[in-house]
Amino acid sequence: MTRDLDVAASGPLAGEIAVNGDKSVSHRALLVGAVCDGPVRVSGFGGSADTGATLAAVRALGVAVDEVSPTELVVHGVGLRGLREPAAVIDVLNSGTLLRLLPGILAGQPSGRFTLDGDESIRRRPVDRIALPLHRMGARIDTTDGCAPMTIDAGHVLTGITYELPVASAQVKSCLLLAGLYAAGETTIVEPLATRDHTERLLRAAGARIERHPGAVTVRPATALRLDELVVPGDFSSAAFFIVAATLVPESHIFLRGVGVNPGRAGLLTVLERMGARVSLFNRRTTAAGEPIADIEVRHAELVGTDVEPELVPTMIDELPVLALAAARARGTTRIRGAEDLRRKESDRIETTAEALVALGARVTTTDDGWQLRGTPARLRGGTVDPHGDHRIAMMGAIAGLYSEGGVRVLDADCIDVSFPGFRDLLAGIEAPWS
Repeated sequence: MTRDLDVAASGPLAGEIAVNGDKSVSHRALLVGAVCDGPVRVSGFGGSADTGATLAAVRALGVAVDEVSPTELVVHGVGLRGLREPAAVIDVLNSGTLLRLLPGILAGQPSGRFTLDGDESIRRRPVDRIALPLHRMGARIDTTDGCAPMTIDAGHVLTGITYELPVASAQVKSCLLLAGLYAAGETTIVEPLATRDHTERLLRAAGARIERHPGAVTVRPATALRLDELVVPGDFSSAAFFIVAATLVPESHIFLRGVGVNPGRAGLLTVLERMGARVSLFNRRTTAAGEPIADIEVRHAELVGTDVEPELVPTMIDELPVLALAAARARGTTRIRGAEDLRRKESDRIETTAEALVALGARVTTTDDGWQLRGTPARLRGGTVDPHGDHRIAMMGAIAGLYSEGGVRVLDADCIDVSFPGFRDLLAGIEAPWS
């Protein structure tokens, strides 16, 4: 049975927050750790339905993983070519990251037949983006009309290629970098726009030969990967909801500790700064795997509208729905362009974001690749949000409830657990009743 989530209008938000471990890095920690030589200790792991699917997948492939605590794992890597054929189909559930990254590793295995499938939503998300370049490298992959289920027949010789991504995608780039570890010669991926580089940083820390060029990245074949320990930073995409909440709700003042601020992920901060937000980063440091981390202080601020250019979109693709909420409460007009890839997420996020905000009293117009929002600083009237099973729309609706007159009911809010199971508890810990 699914549960609705009721969020009442709130007074000032205050307190310190430690968000869940970064989902993107947690996926990669398991996948790269699985093919390292020897054990890899992962601390700060972000447990969720999505990363749980990756944990189950590497176990099905013959990798032992000790769960020391909910946030600490030991992945007993079996080496680059040590994965075994699973007894059943690998269920990726709703995880697009797992669906698109894992085939790069499986294509390099010496033998085995591997089938990946998922839920109804994942079966609508295209995988030809990875299947076509992997075919060019020599892999054998069958898809179902360009979507899952997909099957990888391992044991074929891979050859490095130079591949120009038709659409900026960190997932496709990561898949090809992972396949490039097994390929003869160099594999170079050319990006139309810079995307998050978690995979490059992690592979470099594990000993892979990775080179960054202007607009491209190259990987050379590897014989072994080694990584003793990996610290997962706090998830910026999760932190974004609280950053926007404290910005909107008057007199709010919160701190978020140990959040990942990888430049490929933190475009929201650039846009909020333009809009007048009061967000400060301090205590900056870098993990052993090369991920930048900082503590973040957020105070309430009045916002003004702005234009978001397409080149910024890859650095904030997961934060765009909550940015749209902020823009709906900013004085003036905000235009967000270049986000057409949102139409192929868990839902059509361009439409579901607009539908949710309009239902709460915002003025939003959709375009082919984004939105135009005519903002006003007044509180939203409140109402009901149907997230259509999309975790980020559900959390956006909950944050909207804090800055509303009548509160917000989020239907079927269990989908939040896909990425952020602790969201409700953190929300309850910083909000105060509105009076």
